[in-house]
Amino acid sequence: MNLVAVTYLIYVIVSLSITIWVANTLFKNGRLFLVDSFGGNVEIADAVNQLLRVGFYLVNVGFVSMYLRFGTIPTNTVEAIEYISVKIGVVLLVLGGMHFFNMFNFSKIRSKGLRKIEASVEKATPSPSPELAS
Repeated sequence: MNLVAVTYLIYVIVSLSITIWVANTLFKNGRLFLVDSFGGNVEIADAVNQLLRVGFYLVNVGFVSMYLRFGTIPTNTVEAIEYISVKIGVVLLVLGGMHFFNMFNFSKIRSKGLRKIEASVEKATPSPSPELAS
């Protein structure tokens, strides 16, 4: 196997391994946040969590596959290491960007849900009568 093939193989294996690790970590640890974001609705939170995992895999595997072609083909070991380093760095930045994008959106969903809960509590709580206030 030549240097370019080995370099590509290392890039794909490392990128996919990182993608799988990040997806599983987010899936496991993000569940509580999603349950809270969806007002305690566990079924919806679990369904969204699974859909997020699938979407995460699709976007990242697609990106890793398409990004393989870009860049100067390495001709020696040093260039191969630099090639892999840059490629993995970009994959990590994309993973991080996706994570923050999702966190931002679910934070907005959570805030909206909390406002609805606060509004329903305010409606349900009777205001003190004027006679009792004095």
